[in-house]
Amino acid sequence: METISVSKLLTLYFFTVLFLCTKLIQCSVTYDRKSIVINGQRRILISGSIHYPRSTPEMWEDLIEKAKHGGLDVIDTYVFWNVHEPSPGNYNFEGRYDLVRFIKTVQKVGLYVHLRIGPYVCAEWNFGGFPVWLKYVPDISFRTDNGPFKAAMQGFTQKIVQMMKNEKLFQSQGGPIILSQIENEFGPVSKALGAAGRSYVNWAAKMAVGLGTGVPWVMCKEDDAPDPVINACNGFYCDYFTPNKPYKPTLWTEAWSGWFTEFGGPIVQRPVEDLAFAVARFLQKGGSYFNYYMYHGGTNFGRSAGGPFITTSYDYDAPIDEYGLLRQPKYTHLKDLHRAIKQCEHALVSSDPTVISLGTYEQAHVFSSGTGKCAAFLANYHSNSSARVTFNNRHYDLPAWSISILPDCLTDIFNTARVRVGTSQIQMVPSNSKVLSWETYNEDISSLEESSKIINSGLIEQLNATRDSSDYLWYITSVDISPSESFLRGEHNKPSISVNSAGDAVHVFINGQFLGSAFGTNEQRSFTFNGPANLRAGTNKIALLSVAVGLPNVGFHFETWKTGIIGPVLLHGLDHGQKDLTWQKWSYQVGLKGEAVNLVSPNGVSSVDWFIESLATKNQPQLKWHKVKKSYWFII
Repeated sequence: METISVSKLLTLYFFTVLFLCTKLIQCSVTYDRKSIVINGQRRILISGSIHYPRSTPEMWEDLIEKAKHGGLDVIDTYVFWNVHEPSPGNYNFEGRYDLVRFIKTVQKVGLYVHLRIGPYVCAEWNFGGFPVWLKYVPDISFRTDNGPFKAAMQGFTQKIVQMMKNEKLFQSQGGPIILSQIENEFGPVSKALGAAGRSYVNWAAKMAVGLGTGVPWVMCKEDDAPDPVINACNGFYCDYFTPNKPYKPTLWTEAWSGWFTEFGGPIVQRPVEDLAFAVARFLQKGGSYFNYYMYHGGTNFGRSAGGPFITTSYDYDAPIDEYGLLRQPKYTHLKDLHRAIKQCEHALVSSDPTVISLGTYEQAHVFSSGTGKCAAFLANYHSNSSARVTFNNRHYDLPAWSISILPDCLTDIFNTARVRVGTSQIQMVPSNSKVLSWETYNEDISSLEESSKIINSGLIEQLNATRDSSDYLWYITSVDISPSESFLRGEHNKPSISVNSAGDAVHVFINGQFLGSAFGTNEQRSFTFNGPANLRAGTNKIALLSVAVGLPNVGFHFETWKTGIIGPVLLHGLDHGQKDLTWQKWSYQVGLKGEAVNLVSPNGVSSVDWFIESLATKNQPQLKWHKVKKSYWFII
């Protein structure tokens, strides 16, 4: 047997420790005051939001490849509780909801992930991402120091974390997830709740950290995020933001690339020059992580849009549009910005900036590393006037509201206001030259009362009846009109009906005849319908179709907000004055018959008789389904 010398043992020990440390560093994510630290290196991280349910699995890899080509390091996504647990304990992670597949696709492309578990997400998503069944857990109160809510929230969070651990998807396991978020934009709610809000924040942070993911946790728009959770900024600009502790990095979890679209509202666009300026200004103030919300917005499929009154398009004026196509010049201008930022990375994470005044509205932020690296950001904050400045004995022309990036403190390689690519014009054209013909299917309302399964004295809040199984609820009642009523003899105007609703829309029918519609808005959901009532002598059937246009997704205790017809429902102009129908017997029918036969699916389409009819046909208004090829709409 050969004798092993002490020197050989020491050498073996050294290389063993070196190997273990290397393995450890390769699987570590920490932070300091300058940045997120991955594998022992400080990083400037460029991120973009892509929500897996707002696109299809077939699109994912292409979207992520485009994001990588655009200069991103990280893909950010929320986790949507309501689609994953549609009923208590029953989970769905298939198709567009295959979260593991999405994250593995990001890993395959070579990017990191910020997993924003929430599980409250807001996101213009139905009920803010909460499953509706959660509202009916006994004694529950959302997002506060409430036992039933905390138990449910913890259970779902643990479920997601364990799934990620099982698939080894956290960076601490060698996976792509480098950050996780608990809660979401809780700051305003926390202040309103007082001590209960503060207690809940502390509990949520402790619960999340206790799950042992091995990566940092984040809370956005939560100034009181307790250690070691990092608080982060959301907004159009975040250069003003400072973390709540001096040893935490400066993170911008939502840099808004545009805005969502409401029915009846404008399509909001954000100039890329302003977005690039906001990002550069954030970095020159010490920021080290920023995320575009959205980088690809996608589509609110089915009934996923919340708000309410949010459209199915979630395009968000993002660098990649709703259809997965590049939006120019936004995509390429930001790509150029990212390339310039990466050339400055070492200097940005190695030092604090020295700020030099170059004029009334002009400044230089200079970063100098210990290895001789130097980067400078030259800013002109005037919103209208360009400026010529002198820096390092050179002259630089700065357009209004712009920042120039000099990776070597000499060469201006990028200015946020100088766009080198043209605007893309995308035109939708028919796939063939045939004229598309529309077909219609009439929604039968003649037998509503006979098929009603719910009867109640008084009006029922809509969600209590539907449990979000449909956006539609029929309220049906009848009223007897005496033959002696003077309006029947033409002695005065016809009676009128008023219907008070908590939201979101109502269609009014009397004796099968459509009388009119009314609706609220995202800002003011409640409204009152007022219109003439075509009553006749004898029994008159009143049918009110209440419509939810997506459930609330944000607001103080939005789980307590009402939807549907809450009353009063009044008839005006009768001989004996006003008649209140609110507390008489009402029958209720959940959903539409077209929904019952599943007309929105290809299989359901063939189950009924459709009729060819022009949308321009001016016949008596009634409820109809319309289809052309593979697209379906329900309109009135």
